[in-house]
Amino acid sequence: MTIPPRRIATAVLAALLGAAALLSPGPAHAEADGLELTATIDGRDIAGRTGADPVRLTPESAADIAVTLSNGGAQQLEVRRVDLTGEVLGLRFFSYSTSVGLKIAPGKSETLRYELDLAGLDGQATGLIAGRLTVTGTDGAELAHVSTVTDVRGSIRSVYGLFGIALAALTALALLDAAIGIARHRLSANRWQRGVRLLAPGVGIGLVFGFTASVLRWWVPDTGVWLGVAGAAAAIAFVLGYLSPTPDSDPDEPELDATDIAENADTVRIVSRGPIA
Repeated sequence: MTIPPRRIATAVLAALLGAAALLSPGPAHAEADGLELTATIDGRDIAGRTGADPVRLTPESAADIAVTLSNGGAQQLEVRRVDLTGEVLGLRFFSYSTSVGLKIAPGKSETLRYELDLAGLDGQATGLIAGRLTVTGTDGAELAHVSTVTDVRGSIRSVYGLFGIALAALTALALLDAAIGIARHRLSANRWQRGVRLLAPGVGIGLVFGFTASVLRWWVPDTGVWLGVAGAAAAIAFVLGYLSPTPDSDPDEPELDATDIAENADTVRIVSRGPIA
């Protein structure tokens, strides 16, 4: 069964919008059971940071982390682990977990201080990345978190850098395929099919733009914004494909290359006209 191109285009755009809604970051602070969380790295509060004033993480030096927890509930809370992570498009590119055994009585506040070795960060990520510091209870459930923005001073050869390079390579191949189809008049005569053909390069251009902006530290690759840019690029590419000139030749007619033409030129056609009297 052939799926109409209009449904394909609608599904792609709906998927982008849905992913943006599901993966968009939450509020800067999250609290559970009356627990309030504040955190600092190298003496600076990490909450509410932006791309203009991010938390700098350098692989060559350790980070001094202080986590203050205030228990406003009626029961004692116990923190098992503190996680510092960085994610892009819902994918985690760096993660550091520190085991703790901190107990907080009702109405009390406790501060946890420790030094985090970032030596392995060089091979994990680079650029502006949305960060998150999370405290986890003994049952493995999240108790609270703080969202922030990190400026990772890693290498372009890191996992995140290679992810962006692979994304750029796939986008270039999709663009090359579309360009060859246009140059050889192999695109479909159906406008919707031509638009769908250019959707993939459009999405790729939007994603590559977001990655480049992140690595060059122009802006934070917020999931919702990034997918919005990719969706806008896909929509523009679809419109360009839809409005492109209709090929003159029949797209279903097989094209002959130089070898086929030479062979056909040497072929002698014998047409039977019935018995000879």
